[in-house]
Amino acid sequence: MSTPDLPTRGPARPGPYIVSGILLAIAILVPLFVPAYSIDKPRFAGIPFFYWYQMLWVPITAGLIGIAYRLVSKEDRRRRKAVRSGRNEEQQP
Repeated sequence: MSTPDLPTRGPARPGPYIVSGILLAIAILVPLFVPAYSIDKPRFAGIPFFYWYQMLWVPITAGLIGIAYRLVSKEDRRRRKAVRSGRNEEQQP
């Protein structure tokens, strides 16, 4: 007989996934709203606003993605630990 499938993760909390989704949506959607920044001034070191605003979003997006990754990774570790601790308790007499 085959053994039943054992879960590899415990139940998920929706909070970290919702926050991560919002952070990723900000990183994607804000730069897509071009009319908000399709202007020439103010200039930064002679560079029109249109260009330096886009370049400003590169590190902002990297930071938002990093935060989202950490939130999801932490939740995944918590879920895996919940299953491992549950199995250990079941196996002890």
